[in-house]
Amino acid sequence: IDSGDIDTVARYAKTGVITDATTNPLFVSQAGANGDARYEAMVQEAVTYAKRATCAEDGCPVPEDTLNLAIDRLAVNLGKELVSLVPGRVSTEVDIRLSYDTEKSVERARSIIAMYEEAGISKDRILIKLAGTWEGIQAAKVLEKEGIQCNITLVFSFLQAAAAAQAGAYLISPFPGRILDWHKKQTGAEGYTPEADPGVLAVKRMYAYFRKYGYDTICMPASWRPSRGAAVDGSDVDEILALAGVDEMTIPQPLLDSLCSLPPDAVKRNCDPTTDAAACNDPDFRLTEESFAQYWKTDMCGQEKLKEGMDAFTAETEKLITILIEKF
Repeated sequence: IDSGDIDTVARYAKTGVITDATTNPLFVSQAGANGDARYEAMVQEAVTYAKRATCAEDGCPVPEDTLNLAIDRLAVNLGKELVSLVPGRVSTEVDIRLSYDTEKSVERARSIIAMYEEAGISKDRILIKLAGTWEGIQAAKVLEKEGIQCNITLVFSFLQAAAAAQAGAYLISPFPGRILDWHKKQTGAEGYTPEADPGVLAVKRMYAYFRKYGYDTICMPASWRPSRGAAVDGSDVDEILALAGVDEMTIPQPLLDSLCSLPPDAVKRNCDPTTDAAACNDPDFRLTEESFAQYWKTDMCGQEKLKEGMDAFTAETEKLITILIEKF
């Protein structure tokens, strides 16, 4: 489920419909500003923990390392609650501002996992989310070798997906809805049939490549849009139904509600590992930093949407920093 709301996750976890949960800077920022006593307790604990760990004194300017630790601690506090609700994994994101710094991303990821383990939560229950930059993907490569499984997020192109698979990432989160947004803006099209939706086709291409060449990387799309346009009844789940059968999906509560209201025969498998692998025409070309950079220059959808997503998450992180400073 794509939610950081404890009550929403708890309600759906009881149904057996969901197995995992994901958080992102928006959800953590919302927790920081929520006002609910449960979230406020998480914030206060994060501030206290960071002050104690970095020897920051009351009344003094808050050092950057103290703030960074408080951000990560709050994400872990929220993650701990979600782990207690779902049987599977919880994704926790490394500071989006480090997405072009492999070394610092690895360092922060290790710190996040250490905090979970201090709380008695095995790293097997956690996925570290990293943005789909070359540097973020290389951080995943390092972490995966240490047994820390990673979720490469903000994936908008086949290039990012292939690089993540080649790096051994446990999972990728491509965003078909935002890919659709980009194509609609470029073409002026008001909508597509779900089967022709550019976001759906992009995700199917990634999934087919993984299955054809035996990569274990899970394809878990998220961030959905109505293929046929919002005015068409039932279109809110167009992309989800068009990708039914893909490894996993991250779905927000309103769309889960829509899916649960559908008759059973409305869902048909549209992704199949054998069939899609056979249809894959992409070579398994081994990417290097140089070749990735060259291909990336031509990928306007990937470039624009990755920047847009990172900018939005950075803005949420900055909001959270403001909230936390007030708590010190």
